Amino acid sequence: MSSSISSLINTGASTAATSSSSTTNNTELNSTDFLTLLTTELQNQDPLNPMDDTQSLAQLAQFTSVQSEQQLQTSFANFQSNFSVLQSASLIGQTVSVTSGTETSAGVSTATGTIQSIQVVNGQPSFTLTNSGAQVVDQHGNPITYTTADITAIGG
Repeated sequence: MSSSISSLINTGASTAATSSSSTTNNTELNSTDFLTLLTTELQNQDPLNPMDDTQSLAQLAQFTSVQSEQQLQTSFANFQSNFSVLQSASLIGQTVSVTSGTETSAGVSTATGTIQSIQVVNGQPSFTLTNSGAQVVDQHGNPITYTTADITAIGG
C-alpha cells in the first residue's frame, strides 16, 4: 500500500472514529464506519494508481468476519444467561445450604433453607431462602439474596 493511500486510510479512520464517537462514544468501528472509510479511501485514491480490487474485498471479508464473531459472542452470552436461569428454576422447592461470603467473628456465614422463587437480576439468577416458613434475613431484617454460586449443598 502506498504512503498516500495509507495516510488517506488513517484520515478516513479518524473521520469515521470521530463521527462514531460523537453518536455512540464507542471506540470500535461498526459497519457504517467501515463503509465511510471505504468510500473515503475510494474517493481519494490516485487515479493513475488505483487501489487493487482484491484489497477492498479482503478488507470487507475481514470486517464481516469480525462482525460475525461479535454477534456469535453476544448470542452465546445470552444463551449462557438463559441456561443458567433454566437450571436455577429446577432448584425451586429444594432445600439448600449456602454461604454468604461475609465473614463474621465466628467464620463464614452459612444458612440453610428452601428456595421459594428465582429472580433474575442483570441476567443472573438469584434467590432468597425460607427456613420454617420465615424468610432468611440479615441483621437489619432485609431478605438476603443469594446466587447459585453461593450454594454449598443441595438437599438434606
